[in-house]
Amino acid sequence: MTRDAQIAGFLAEAGHGTARRVPLAGDASARRYERIVTDIGDSLILMDADPATGEDTRAFLDIRAHLFRYGFSAPAVFAEDTQAGLLLLEDFGDDVFARVMDRDPSRERPLYRLAADCLSRLHEKPLPEGMLPMDAPALAAMIEPAFSHYAPECSDLLPDAVTAFTEALQPVTEVQPVLALRDFHAENMVLLSGRHGDRQVGLLDFQDAFVTHPAYDLVSMLQDARRDLSDGVEEETLGYFITTTKTDDAAFRHAYAALGAQRNLRILGVFSRLAKARGKPQYLALQPRVWRHVWQNLQHPALHRLRDVLGSLPAPETGET
Repeated sequence: MTRDAQIAGFLAEAGHGTARRVPLAGDASARRYERIVTDIGDSLILMDADPATGEDTRAFLDIRAHLFRYGFSAPAVFAEDTQAGLLLLEDFGDDVFARVMDRDPSRERPLYRLAADCLSRLHEKPLPEGMLPMDAPALAAMIEPAFSHYAPECSDLLPDAVTAFTEALQPVTEVQPVLALRDFHAENMVLLSGRHGDRQVGLLDFQDAFVTHPAYDLVSMLQDARRDLSDGVEEETLGYFITTTKTDDAAFRHAYAALGAQRNLRILGVFSRLAKARGKPQYLALQPRVWRHVWQNLQHPALHRLRDVLGSLPAPETGET
């Protein structure tokens, strides 16, 4: 059976066999999305996560259930076939944060504050059952794609880089951990104007969630690989989060810088892999921004050893030195 026939059967079984299917832009994964417009004009979202490509919907469903249980705006599920990798989800519409901010730049600051409020509430909730915190060696090992795909000519630096990251991240992993959605940024949040408070933040793309320091998702949001924030927005939102959560300023900023360096270095490698292995060269154009984030974080005084170890890494070919 072809994949299209499999999807058609899934939709028919869900009562939408004659619905109109509209392809939507995908993400960095092998998942595909379609808007399903029903015969009465309602719309749903089809997630096509083909197991043949290594995708699995079960993690998405587990995290979605956790978020839903605590009142966060994760999409409702109307039909599922985990064996086939197909889900029929609530359609949050097209008011993705990034588009809303592009249309009306005056909304940038309040939307980032709204998202920060959503994160702070999420961090107050119990962890999903069975999820263990990432330790410093595990977080450090995640930089490997930067040396295998982004700068393979520097692969001999990997052991020293992993050691330096492990040391830098050790204090970070001693803090009470929280659930991190990992891809928490302006293209994975939808403004739901009909809801109240931080439930206005419609959450997408959280199947890779793990447990780590509260700064992780804040870095994901404020050091966005896909868009530049207006001057002052990163610092204002970071300060707002630190104040509202009553956390130690210096310790949090250390964690923010260490995790920011780790996350952005990994992203450089992931984007190179997407370009080379999956034929998605558009991700190379994002690397200069990610590179700037790496070096912004490495200016933190506590990361001087990391700065020395990574000093010989090349800048992206299209980026700034």
